Amino acid sequence: MSTPIPSILRLPALPDWLWAPVNAVQLVFTLAWTAGWITLALLVRAFSGGPRLPLRMAARIWAPGLLTGAGARLVVEGDGRIDWSKPYVIVANHQSVIDICALFRAVPVPLRFMLKAELGRVPFLGWYTRAMGMVFVARGQRHSAVESLRRASEQVREGSLCIFPEGTRSRDGTVGRFKLGAFQVAVDAQVPVLPVAIVGSGRVLPAAGFRVHPGEIRVRFGAPIAPPPADAPQARERLAQDAHAAVSALYEGRA
Repeated sequence: MSTPIPSILRLPALPDWLWAPVNAVQLVFTLAWTAGWITLALLVRAFSGGPRLPLRMAARIWAPGLLTGAGARLVVEGDGRIDWSKPYVIVANHQSVIDICALFRAVPVPLRFMLKAELGRVPFLGWYTRAMGMVFVARGQRHSAVESLRRASEQVREGSLCIFPEGTRSRDGTVGRFKLGAFQVAVDAQVPVLPVAIVGSGRVLPAAGFRVHPGEIRVRFGAPIAPPPADAPQARERLAQDAHAAVSALYEGRA
């Protein structure tokens, strides 16, 4: 069953030559909206004593604002069959930075992400992501990566964690090969993997540059996948294979 999430604003069809100034305005709005949101979220975090309230607010204020500014119409499929009282390692394909907004809006519980370590060092943004309990992984640094995965395995038992296992945004519209870190987290924590396909985000905001065009983004939830026992042979590899097949089927509309 599809659940359209209403947008506050519908951008009209425009000739190509008008999109450059429109995109410039959208970029300024995105930066200003996000800066204002981070300030508010940090204040709420300080007074509420934890990240749960500002994470809920991100789903209801920040993400809808950016989706509306992009002229994106969000449609959610399959969320009604998920038991959201349980934690999941949510694995999704990744085509656009707007995927984060779509997932914040589509998932009805406070959501944290595993992010590249470089983002944690960006002034202002790094303060926010750390205060919200996001998990950082440093690629190419084995000891740091192992510690990040251990920390993620502990945190996911307390609430769902979203990981983009491709490791980068797809530029050709296909679902790329999955790295194994997300599945190590699921196996270690013995938490189910929830496959998710995001369709259309790469057309709304492509991976290269800031060229926004109005369009529909679909978030499709699949059935949770139970992890194999931690001592099972090739546990994370098998789980990654099953999750990739599920995300690909959802993305192609076969599930």
